[in-house]
Amino acid sequence: MLKAGRAYCGKILHVDLSKGQTRAEPLNWEWASKFIGGKGLGIRYLYDLVRPGIDPFSAENVIIFMTGPLTGTVASTVSRMANITKSPLTGTLSDSYSGGYFPAELKFAGFDGVIVGGRSLKPVYLSIKDAQGELRDASHLWGKGAFQATDAIVRELGGDPARYLEGPKVGCIGPAGENKVRYAAITYDKHHFAGRGGTGAVMGSKNLKGISADGTKQSKALSINSEPAFLEMVREVNKKEIRENPDHESYMKVGTPNIVALSQGGGLFPTRNFQTGIFPQADGINADALFDKILVKHTTTCFSCVIGCRNVTRVSDGRHAGMEGEGPEYETLGMCGANLGIGDIREVFKFNEECSDMGLDTISTGNVCGWAMELFERGIITMEDTGGLELRFGNAEVAATLPRLIALRKGIGDILAEGVARASKRIGKNSERYALHVKGQEYPAYDPRGTFGMALAYATSDRGADHNRAWPVGYDAFGKLDPFTTEGKAELVRADQIRTSVKWSLTMCDFLAANLALCARLLNAACETDYTEDTIETVGKRVWALTRLFNLREGFSRKDDSIPPRMYIDPLPEGNPKGKILSIEDFERMLTEYYDLWGWDTEGRPTKATIEELGLADLGQS
Repeated sequence: MLKAGRAYCGKILHVDLSKGQTRAEPLNWEWASKFIGGKGLGIRYLYDLVRPGIDPFSAENVIIFMTGPLTGTVASTVSRMANITKSPLTGTLSDSYSGGYFPAELKFAGFDGVIVGGRSLKPVYLSIKDAQGELRDASHLWGKGAFQATDAIVRELGGDPARYLEGPKVGCIGPAGENKVRYAAITYDKHHFAGRGGTGAVMGSKNLKGISADGTKQSKALSINSEPAFLEMVREVNKKEIRENPDHESYMKVGTPNIVALSQGGGLFPTRNFQTGIFPQADGINADALFDKILVKHTTTCFSCVIGCRNVTRVSDGRHAGMEGEGPEYETLGMCGANLGIGDIREVFKFNEECSDMGLDTISTGNVCGWAMELFERGIITMEDTGGLELRFGNAEVAATLPRLIALRKGIGDILAEGVARASKRIGKNSERYALHVKGQEYPAYDPRGTFGMALAYATSDRGADHNRAWPVGYDAFGKLDPFTTEGKAELVRADQIRTSVKWSLTMCDFLAANLALCARLLNAACETDYTEDTIETVGKRVWALTRLFNLREGFSRKDDSIPPRMYIDPLPEGNPKGKILSIEDFERMLTEYYDLWGWDTEGRPTKATIEELGLADLGQS
């Protein structure tokens, strides 16, 4: 049986913004035993607390900040947090993940998770310290960017922004969240983000500017961190599973920008709104360009991490000289670089920093801006629609203005703030033909015509198009499998979805190449449990089925597990996938196989037998 005092605090903080009240209550141990933490446990609370059909911007919606059992321990790459709500972008559940130092600090402050509901009459931020929660006025912070607001909150709570790691840790929204941009992010520690799905917009709808966590030295003494057996296990895992694992080498030396060369080489690097998969100026935004042009140092980025994927960056020349920050990461280089036709790493960095301060998800922002540029070049929208902006691919000067326009909902930014699915319905004129999304969430930076498995991964992702639920591109276009066949891809995607459901429930970093056996080993060491590879796989299946049941309850069905028109109409014009499309017939066969493997019916509904087998009969529908 799970218990407090080792890896769990055993408490959840509930916050009612409408009443201005906070209260602590015991963790639901039955749910924790079945769903572990992070994704699984957070969504179990969401399922219970959110009535079907509510508006995500209503006071009835909740935001859940849920750590995992290993968060705050000395184990490497596990101190992360799930940010969970009903998405205003898609209407599905939304679980996005943040690293840095805030998640560990929340555990040190005495809570496994925080559940926020209601709506405040005025802007507030939540301060958590030593097992207590307090709502503080944030009227003076409303309208400020995430960077400035973070520093202000740290000072108000007695910290020093220049010595950030020694004081309270902060997550806050920028103007994008305040103005309910549907893909607004939460910015943690200034350069870590809960990016996808619009959780920042839900915070804004509740007048919640930010959340801080501060634990005293005494509360940081999670008992597990002083146990010799656990420390020895951590040392062994760090050595054998991370430092000596070739899968981690590039992340430890470079970080995610190394993927630019892989995607470009595979001909699936999204360029000019996915019109091609080869970007002629890729050398200007790849890992070499980052290291040559803007890198200050490559170092550790999250609590107790030995991988260290962080790139601290600064522009030393050109029109953005003096600008400092972190990144950009691969997804940003793809969606805000090649996808916008921008081949200068300094310009992509500028776009990235604008998104960071405004509080925007760079994947969705880059996607929707690329879509608008294609519409402009096709004459579907004109300078009259854009407020005089010449939205052409490669126009970096104009592109750099778009994040702020979107965040403030000014001019064309007001339409783009709705996301590509809603924006295309407003504009009409066949603009939906060029919109790249699933369930309303914008495509990330891998073109499925160069990796057919990614089409299924995007289509079946529980939160809309997503690359972090399954990553078959790593096995086919970047590996040894055939990227242009649907054979075997259903099981590949399913297996990855099970594995990541376990990882996100443990709140592991995506960069830890952990199999189910390692997940079980870490959890057993932390919690004195007896999970096997098989039993922890069942947890992953249960979590994924739970997310499916949530979305079914919201009205989603097979028709929403789809691919956008470009994938089956427009062949890629060059590179290894030249001439490739994914036909509707091939996709539908792959989808049917996927449902069958999961034990779902032809409409994607878990059968009664599957629901009972996974211990979800109290929730199930068939």
